[in-house]
Order: sequence, then structure tokens, then C-alpha cells
Amino acid sequence: GAALKAAGITGPRAFAQRSHIAVDADGRLTGHLVEHAAMDLVTTVMPRATYDERRTRLIDLLNAMAATGLTGAHVMDIGDPALVDAVARETVLPLRLRFAPWCMPGADADDLAELIALQGRSGRHWRVGGVKFFMDGTVEGGTAWLDHPDCHGQGTEAFWPDPEAYSDAVRVLHRAGVRTATHAIGDAAVRHVLSTVESLGPGGRHAHRVEHIESVPDDLVARFAEVGVVASMQPPHTDYTRADLSDAWSSRLGEERASRAWRLRDLRDAGVVVALGSDWPIAHHDARGVLATARAPRGAASSRAGLSGLQALEGCTSHAALAAGEEAVAGRIAEGFRADLTALGLDPVDAPADEVAEAPVLLTVTGGRVVHR
Repeated sequence: GAALKAAGITGPRAFAQRSHIAVDADGRLTGHLVEHAAMDLVTTVMPRATYDERRTRLIDLLNAMAATGLTGAHVMDIGDPALVDAVARETVLPLRLRFAPWCMPGADADDLAELIALQGRSGRHWRVGGVKFFMDGTVEGGTAWLDHPDCHGQGTEAFWPDPEAYSDAVRVLHRAGVRTATHAIGDAAVRHVLSTVESLGPGGRHAHRVEHIESVPDDLVARFAEVGVVASMQPPHTDYTRADLSDAWSSRLGEERASRAWRLRDLRDAGVVVALGSDWPIAHHDARGVLATARAPRGAASSRAGLSGLQALEGCTSHAALAAGEEAVAGRIAEGFRADLTALGLDPVDAPADEVAEAPVLLTVTGGRVVHR
């Protein structure tokens, strides 16, 4: 209540994006702010940590990430570039960070020009490269964009009230040479992103990617390969579902759609580039957990075949580099490539998945500098 009052929230209001302020049957605020525009109302009045506190948190987090073997991260937000740059000047960032600022519904020509101007802004071990979109929300929240409604009759609308405005924005950025990453969880959302990238022509192959892809039918698996869209997926998310489909994600979708959960192996077998990540802070950032869960998906996806050990490793290395357009300088240990590498105490390709999840991280090197030993 105090937070709502501080933000001046007294009841529902209209937003430029698919977002709302929840009320109960009697019209009283519940405190549930659904999607970004509603949440931002409170974000602006939240107490802000001091520079020293934020600096300490950033360094501690990046050191913890390096300790799991990560040498870099794709940051799906602009974050706080002033803080990152200041820390990068004071010391060496343990991880190489690649930022993709958001493009939200309602963005006009000036907003797109600003996003284009941000591209290439950089410092030691960080740079802005790409733009992040949201085509829908979450299955559990009833805001994923689905071909057919979920069991509560929800999930029939895109995050962008006018999906074509999203497509137009992607086209503008593509012509400027900007890569995009679009959050698309539901089948309708994924379908719209694929159609948008297909409209760009052959120059769009592997320049654009879809984040999450939680449930899609066979025809969309094949279209990923045909259009050349990168599938960026987060295997640890499968741990939030249950094999008996009794969890909220599965029950909202129903058995047929829940049985299509996180089709990692199907996408790889179709010839799709599949980049793997954690989606921290939604799931833990541990790179070993990503590798292990990609090979042995859990919950609703546990009946599906996982990736091979090599495919999982490629997802965190060469395929991740290709997703960022950095395949000529990153993703492999080779002469002339960045000295970003990890030494584990076992072979992540041949060792059993459960052992990979607990593998000793003997050494992490970023930019030729030992950041964890």
C-alpha cells in the first residue's frame, strides 16, 4: 500500500503497451502490477542504492559468475552503463558484457534513432550491441501470446497492441545494421517474429534471435531453420515445471501444448542455431547448470530428448557467439580469437550431466586475464 501511494497509483489506467494494474472483484487494488509499464510506476519512486553499494554488488556478481566458468554475458537491458564504464576504468571486468537496450511499444522515429546511436558505445570488456524487444509476457501470468487461449481464456494478445508496429521497428533497426533479440514465449508470438524476420530477406539470417520459445508446434521448428532465426533458450527454466504437468505453466497450456515444452533438441536437429543461457536473475547464472540441464531437461520437458554433450557446449560457446555476430572472434579457442576460456575439472562433453553440474572450475580467463582460479 505504501508503495502504491508513493507512486500515485489509485486505480486502473491505460498504457501504450499491453499492461495493467490489477484490482479485485470490488475494484480494489491488489498490488499486482502486470508487465513493464505498470511496474515502472513504482520503479521510479524506489529508494536507490548508493554508488558504492551498486559498485560492490556489480563486482561481487561478476566475480560469482566467473567462478561458475562464465567469461561473458549477453545483458538483455541497457542497465547502468555509467556504472559499468566507471568500474571498467577502475579495474578489469571479470566478464565481457554485451548490452541490448529495450525498444518498447510506442517507440517513434526519434526513439529508434536513439537506439541506433547507442550501438557500438563501449569500454574495456563492455559494449552496446543489439536491441531487445518483448512480443509477449509469461504463460503463468496469462500474458504469453498464444494461437489459442489458455485454460483461463487468456493469452490472446500481443505485448505490442499493434504487432505490425513491432515489425516496422525491427525493419528500421535491421536497415541500420542492428541485431535484435525478441522475447517470445507463446506460439503466436514466435510466429509473428519469424514472419517479421522473413520479411527482411536473406540478409536477416542469424542477425536476429528469439528469446525463450517455451512451446511451439512442429511447423515453427522448421521455420526457424528456413528463416535463419537464432533460438536463444534457457534450459534451467524447465526446472520450474513438473513432469506430471501439475504446475501452473503446464496446466494453463494444457497437455498438448505442455508436451511441446522447450524443444531444444528438435530445434538443433532441424539445423537451428541454439544459443543457451540462464535468464538470470529468473534462474541461477551458473554456466554448469545450463550445460547440465540442456542435456537433461526437467519437469514438463523431461520426456523430451536433451542435447548431446557437444551440442550443449556449443550452445554456450560457438552458437552463443554466432547469436551475437561474434563468431569470427569468439566462441572457440583458436589463434586470433579472444582469450576468453574456461578450464573445468572434467570433460563437459563426455562426463554425465549431473557431474557437469558440479564440475570444478579450475580456471576462468577473460581477455587473457585470469579472473578466477
